Amino acid sequence: MLAEFAGALDQGTTGTRFMLFNRRGEVVSSCYEEHRQIYPRPGWVEHDPREIWDKSQRVIKGALAAGAVNPRRIAAVGITNQRETTVIWDARTGEPLYNAIVWQCTRTQEICQRLMDQGLEDEVRARTGLVIATYFSGPKIAWILDNVPGVRAKAERGEALFGNIDTWLIWNLTGGPYGGAHVTDYTNASRTMLMNLRTLDWDDELLAILRIPRAMLPQIRPSSDKRLYGTTPTTGPFGAPIPVCGDLGDQQGALVGQTCFSPGEAKNTYGTGSFTLLNTGSGIVSSPSGLLTTVAYSLEPGRATYALEGSIAITGAAVQWLRDNLQIIRTAAETEQIAATVEDAGGIYFVPAFSGLFAPHWDMYARGVIVGLTRYVTRAHLVRATLEAICYQSREVLEAMAHDAARSGDVGIALQTLKVDGGAVKNNLLMQLQADILGKPVVRPRVEETTALGSAYMAGLATGLWDNLEDLRANWQIDRVFEPAWDEERRETAYRGWQRAVERAKGWVER
Repeated sequence: MLAEFAGALDQGTTGTRFMLFNRRGEVVSSCYEEHRQIYPRPGWVEHDPREIWDKSQRVIKGALAAGAVNPRRIAAVGITNQRETTVIWDARTGEPLYNAIVWQCTRTQEICQRLMDQGLEDEVRARTGLVIATYFSGPKIAWILDNVPGVRAKAERGEALFGNIDTWLIWNLTGGPYGGAHVTDYTNASRTMLMNLRTLDWDDELLAILRIPRAMLPQIRPSSDKRLYGTTPTTGPFGAPIPVCGDLGDQQGALVGQTCFSPGEAKNTYGTGSFTLLNTGSGIVSSPSGLLTTVAYSLEPGRATYALEGSIAITGAAVQWLRDNLQIIRTAAETEQIAATVEDAGGIYFVPAFSGLFAPHWDMYARGVIVGLTRYVTRAHLVRATLEAICYQSREVLEAMAHDAARSGDVGIALQTLKVDGGAVKNNLLMQLQADILGKPVVRPRVEETTALGSAYMAGLATGLWDNLEDLRANWQIDRVFEPAWDEERRETAYRGWQRAVERAKGWVER
C-alpha cells in the first residue's frame, strides 16, 4: 500500500492533537482533546504525564477514524511539543515519578536566584544561549531530584529517565518499557539550559552545577532523522509499524511549517504563550536585548540551523483565564465579537504576567496587573485589553529582535511583514490589532496549525515523502493579509501607555 501521508502528534500546553497531512501540506484529518491543568500552589503549574499519553493515543485513533485512514498509508510520524515541560519517569515501569512540571511554573525561583547569586548568568548565556529563568527544564529537573523522595537515588542508579514532553511521547510511542527510544532532538535539548549550543551536546559543567546525572538524559538526535528514532509496535495506537523520525519543539515546528528556511525569515505563533523566531542560519547570534539564542532545526547529526527567539509566557492563557477563572466569557472564540462592541479598551491595560515577564524583560518577580480602571470600564473593555496585551507583548519582542538583528554582523533584517500562526490567528480582530499596534502587515497562511505541519515535514523528509526544503516551500500559501489602520500618533501613544503599565507589573513579588 502506498505511503502518502505524514502524521504529527502535537502535544501543547492545553491539549493534544494528531494531524495527518498529504504531500501538498494539506490537512487530511485531525483530532484534539484538552487535558487538565493542575495548580497545587500559587505560581505552580503541573500536568499528569499519564493523562497526556492517554490523550495522545486517543487522538491518534480519533484522527485515523475521522479520515478513514489505513495506518499503512502513513509514511512517518513526527512529534512537536510544549518544550520545557519536564517529566521524570521510572525506566523499568514507565511510571512518572512526579507530575510534569510545566514551562510556566515558577517554583524554581530559588534555584535560579542561587545561580544568579553565584554570578553564572553570563556563563549560562554563553554556553546555552539562554538566560537563567524558571522557564527552562534544567532547574525543574534539579527541583524534582532535590524535593521528591527517592528520585535522586533512582537517577544515580540509572533507573530514572528525564525528558521534555517530546521524549516522553517518543519513548512511549516506540515501545515504552519494552525497548522505547530515549531520545530528543537538538531543538528540545536547546531548551533545557543544559545543552552547549556550540558542541550540540550536554554540557558536563552545567550538569555538575545543577547536580543532574548525565545517565538520565536522552540521546540528542537531528530533528529529521533518516536513521529513525524507532517504530511504533503493532500493539500501539496505530496498530502498525510506523517510523517515528521527526521531532521539533512547538515553536521551531511553526518556523518550519511557515517554511522560514532562510536567514532573516521570521514567524510569530499565538498559543498559550506567544513566540517569535528569526532564522539566523548557521550563525549563533547573541542578544543584548533579552532574546534567546536557540536551535531552529537540524537535518543531520552534529549540525544545526539557529534562531533568535522572543518568548512571551502568557497570551492565549490570558484568554483562558477570562474563561475559566473569571468566567466572563464562555469560549475563546467569542472574544472577537465581544471586543468589537467597543472602540478601544476604555483606558485600561492588562499585563498578564502570571508567570513573571519573559522576553525582553526576564523578570521572574513580576506579576499580572490591570491598570487604568474606572467605573466606565465594562467586560468588553477587559476582553479587548486582553487581546491588545497579546499584541503589545509581541511588539516588544519584535522591536528587540529587529535591534539585535540589525546590530549583528551575521544577520540584517528590517521587518516588512509578520507571518503568523497558531489557534488564535482565527480571530480576525486580534490579527487586525496586531497589524495596528505593530504598524506592519500581518500575513496569515492557509494552514494555521503550522506547528504540527512542521513536525510532519521533518518526519516526511526523513522517509522521502518530500525530497528537500524547496518541496516544502512550494506548499506555503497565503490566506489573508491584515494591513495596519491606526495612524502613527495613536499607535505610539497607546504603546507608551503599555510600557507604563509593564513598569507597574515588574518586581511585584518581594525577594
